[in-house]
Amino acid sequence: MPKVVIVTDSTASIPETLIDELNIRWVPYYIHRGQEVLRDLVTAQSDPFYKWLPTARELPKTASPGPGDYITLYEQLADEGFSEIVSIHMTSKASGAYQAAVAARAMVLETIPKLQIEVIDTLNVSMCHGWMAIEAARLALAGKGMDQVIEQVRRMIPVAQMIQTADTLRYLYLGGRIGKAKHLLGSILNIKPLISMKDGEIVAVGQARSRGEAYRSIARLVEKAVGNKGKIKIAYMHAAACEEALKLKELVEDRVIAVESLVCELSPALGVHSGPGTAGVCYYPV
Repeated sequence: MPKVVIVTDSTASIPETLIDELNIRWVPYYIHRGQEVLRDLVTAQSDPFYKWLPTARELPKTASPGPGDYITLYEQLADEGFSEIVSIHMTSKASGAYQAAVAARAMVLETIPKLQIEVIDTLNVSMCHGWMAIEAARLALAGKGMDQVIEQVRRMIPVAQMIQTADTLRYLYLGGRIGKAKHLLGSILNIKPLISMKDGEIVAVGQARSRGEAYRSIARLVEKAVGNKGKIKIAYMHAAACEEALKLKELVEDRVIAVESLVCELSPALGVHSGPGTAGVCYYPV
């Protein structure tokens, strides 16, 4: 049994098969839909949620897990025999999960002082922080020590990149997650915005007149970052738009070499802010 176990949260949007295969433990976000409280990927499943979302008169509110959620999981892992926990979270500039995990760590160590817990702010989101959890878990299963696992995640933080496009910025704007891309709000209605993340905040990296043009722009941006036929690990992200993700996959992999590629659906807690129809990439060079 490995000593190190990886913890993350539902917004990493890691495919369930990899979650199970790599023994990644995760905590669901909360989604408040009127008076109803849902748990991301537990009582809020992607298919029905994305079918409902365009009909919503008011967007649901999302909330990060609280310290109690992480305390429960950390204590459970200690009971299972794990002595080292690496807890990996989306950007602290858009969510309180990292802060909640830090608070939980302090409280758990008061009662289980021999437990080692490292809480990491990835300054990223979606499968960018999902890739970090995946690679960390692979090292843990290979018997690597906590220091090596943490070092791998730290190396990935500055090079993991997210680029996505959507039909509208409406969902990001209404959800208060638009960051430094506000200037795109005044664009022509048919503009397809391209957004990324820098230093933990949403930023604009371009705009296009059509989905096809947007996908070609994303492919060019990936190639520019890693070089022609550069090697990457990449996840094609979507929100109820698998066919769009596959179109993007074809364009990107004509320019670069995907050592590993996944097609992943954004968890509902992220899809609230991007909206159905979103497609994009999360990748890092290898």
